[in-house]
Amino acid sequence: MGARELNAVRRQMMSMRVLVVEDEIKIAEVLKDYLVSSGYEVACLDRGDLVLTHVKVYQPDIILLDIMIPGRNGLDVCRAIRELSSVPIIMITARVEEMDRLLGLELGADDYICKPFSPREVVARVNAVLRRALSPVLKKTLRFFDLEIVEESRRAFAGGAELRLTPCEYNLLKVMLASPERIFSRNELVNAVQGYDFEGYDRTIDSHIKNLRKKIAGRLPDKEIIRTIYGVGYKLNSGGD
Repeated sequence: MGARELNAVRRQMMSMRVLVVEDEIKIAEVLKDYLVSSGYEVACLDRGDLVLTHVKVYQPDIILLDIMIPGRNGLDVCRAIRELSSVPIIMITARVEEMDRLLGLELGADDYICKPFSPREVVARVNAVLRRALSPVLKKTLRFFDLEIVEESRRAFAGGAELRLTPCEYNLLKVMLASPERIFSRNELVNAVQGYDFEGYDRTIDSHIKNLRKKIAGRLPDKEIIRTIYGVGYKLNSGGD
């Protein structure tokens, strides 16, 4: 992305709406202060059962969602949000077990961060996720086998039927469609999709691939569109069988 395009994205990010769902008041206040200082509009909720109504009414641009919240836990909330919206979601968790993080990603979260964390790191993650969502695209279409992406509208299709993808799933498919014969390692996909790398995230790419396969299979049953190259990574399968 050139300097002019990057500046345009930065201007667009100013005053974007962030929803922080966190029942620890001090953590929520610190996150709000840092995000407001970075130019975001911030709303805070301390209960999971209030989130869906807020999303429907105020339509936040990104959600920071704690897993352990009263009213309705974050994983259930994430699942419910994905039934009505593709808004980017960053899960926040005090649980260090990998399965908790993977489960959140399988439900449609775009990223996760573990407590304790640096507020600056959270702001950096928010910036990275929104930059990907706002990056200007050329008016072109990527096609391979029965897959298609229309970059201008960020829409994806399989067998002519539209796929409802999260931002991370869309970016994964876009990266692979741009180089359909290439084998991508997990680390390459992390860097291409997330825009940064950190320990442990390469394995969570498997969750995003699993979700993407499931959605494609709903439109193209009995076709293996994304192949696993064991010990290496993933590539698109031109035959689909």
